[in-house]
This record gives sequence, C-alpha cells and structure tokens, in this order.
Amino acid sequence: MKFSTPRPTKLILFVLLLGLTWPFFAGAQIVIDNPLRYASIQELIDAIIKFLFLIALAVSPLMVVIGAFYLMTAAGDPGRVKTAKTIFLYTAIGLFVIFLARGLVALIRSAMGVTP
Repeated sequence: MKFSTPRPTKLILFVLLLGLTWPFFAGAQIVIDNPLRYASIQELIDAIIKFLFLIALAVSPLMVVIGAFYLMTAAGDPGRVKTAKTIFLYTAIGLFVIFLARGLVALIRSAMGVTP
C-alpha cells in the first residue's frame, strides 16, 4: 500500500495562503513599516536621480580611459581611431545631457519656489 505525499508546490501554496490569511482570522491589525529611509515619493525620486548622477560621473572617466586606450593602440588603423573619437564624442554628449538635466531641474525648482 502506497501513501501519497502532498506535492511541495501545493504545500508551499497552502502555507503561504495560511500565513497571509491568519491575521484576518485572529483579528490582528497588520502594520507594515516603511522599509525606506525616505518619507515621501519626492525624496525617493530625488535620491534615485542623485544616485544615477553619481554613477554617470563615475562611468564617464572610465569611458575616457577606454577611448584613450583605443586611440593609443590604434597604430594607424582608421577604424580604431574612429572608434576612439566616437567614444569621446558620446561621453561628452552624455555628460552634457546629464549636467543640463540636473541644471534644468534646479532651475525649474528655483523658479517654482521649491526647496530641496
């Protein structure tokens, strides 16, 4: 005689369902604390923008070094020289866009009277 064991997926689903519905049956109040250290969505978005700005500032010198490596090791190959120039150009354009975006946000905030 064989005894069948419950499938792990059904068991996991049952335990998950029981864990989620148990506070309702017990009459407990569910309180979820804010896992972030920011009090509002605006502060969270500002922190994300600041993080992306710092990442861009860290990556741009790396791209300049990579472009310089391509230029130094070109040995007269016009394809590698063009690749190096393209890397320099795109890095400069990227930095310009990043600084322009940051400045534009600051300008709009000061025009509207919003303090960071």
